[in-house]
Amino acid sequence: MRAFLVLTAILLLATSALDTVGQSTGPSLIDIEKVRLGLEYIKATEPETIQEQIRITEIPAPPFKEARRAEYFRKKFQELGLKNVRIDEVGNVIGERPGTGGSAAPTMVLAAHLDTVFDDEVVKVTREGNLIKGLGIGDDGRGLTLLITMVRTLNELKIDTVGNLIVVANVGEEGLGDLRGTRHLFAKELKGKVTHFISIDGTGLGITNGAVGSYRYRVTFKGPGGHSYGAFGMPNPIHALGRAIEKISKFQVPTDPKTTFNVGRIEGGTSVNSIAHTASFEIDMRSVSKAELEKMDASFKKAVQVSLNEENGRWTSPRKITVDMSQVGSRPTGEQKADALIVRAALEADKALGIKSELDAGSTDSNIPISLGIPAITIDGGGLGRGAHSPDESWDATDSHLGSQRAFLAILGILGVDSRSPK
Repeated sequence: MRAFLVLTAILLLATSALDTVGQSTGPSLIDIEKVRLGLEYIKATEPETIQEQIRITEIPAPPFKEARRAEYFRKKFQELGLKNVRIDEVGNVIGERPGTGGSAAPTMVLAAHLDTVFDDEVVKVTREGNLIKGLGIGDDGRGLTLLITMVRTLNELKIDTVGNLIVVANVGEEGLGDLRGTRHLFAKELKGKVTHFISIDGTGLGITNGAVGSYRYRVTFKGPGGHSYGAFGMPNPIHALGRAIEKISKFQVPTDPKTTFNVGRIEGGTSVNSIAHTASFEIDMRSVSKAELEKMDASFKKAVQVSLNEENGRWTSPRKITVDMSQVGSRPTGEQKADALIVRAALEADKALGIKSELDAGSTDSNIPISLGIPAITIDGGGLGRGAHSPDESWDATDSHLGSQRAFLAILGILGVDSRSPK
């Protein structure tokens, strides 16, 4: 009985959303029985959902090479009966499920990202009971699968939402993708059309309402290079790189607000007996605080410049090295307030399902709408993931249906249910 009452509260949240656009509101708009049946359907079909998750994961989608997986989703969206299915100019797959409330009703984007962090062109998923292993099985194989599950459930139960649902399998969330898919949605493809945004990303049952900002750079030291013996005495780009990384490794950053840094890649040199003519590294700096991020950015640039000067000053050779600092990523900081409708809808869904979740901060596709003042959150897709972004990534499917059910309730908490939906 308690769950039923809380569920009613969730769905009444939808009426408050509709109040803002002049819709007729009241309990008669909410078909509680259909929602209950939808929850039962999601649990009963979770084995089918997991099989879909495995199929999706085995379609490779390396960074900037998401086309094969995108084509799968284009066909799947068409099979599900979504309208105006298309792949936009940057590679996002988009399908629409119009509501009955027209343009005055809320319009929500439900998104998950196509890309993985792995360059592998072949992905094999293995399963032992509830433990499933594979590159990207959780991040974001799970989120992508729930896009299909949500539409399938709405269709199966013949639920008409009052608000409009736009389903997006987007490119470019990971790494140097720099949220390019979501940036394009809000800058061009769906500019001015979206009132709410939910991304399903990763595993577990968390809710991300804070946007962790980040700056990413590729730093390249360049010089004339030469023979390690014959040309000895000229500045060495690799030595300069080492000086810079050593300085960066000594940065002192706060734990609150959480601020981090990582040199994730280095490359350079020709052979063991050659003075390199080029050496580079890539750095990722993050913080929930824009001020702390800016402070660390300044320290990083100073460390690089000092390292260049030290290496050039170390040798008497007139031939010097240079440095280029190229920004390859910039994600905005921000926060979706805890009392916002979109956050409350997810939290009330959790209460109805007996989920004890907490609000957290992360770097996700929601960074973009949050920075634009558009209500947005990222929710986990259920199950328990381990080893994300590693060759040992795995996902435990125990009670994974809870992630699907929570997403379903959160969506309806924003879009509402038309009581005139066919029986």
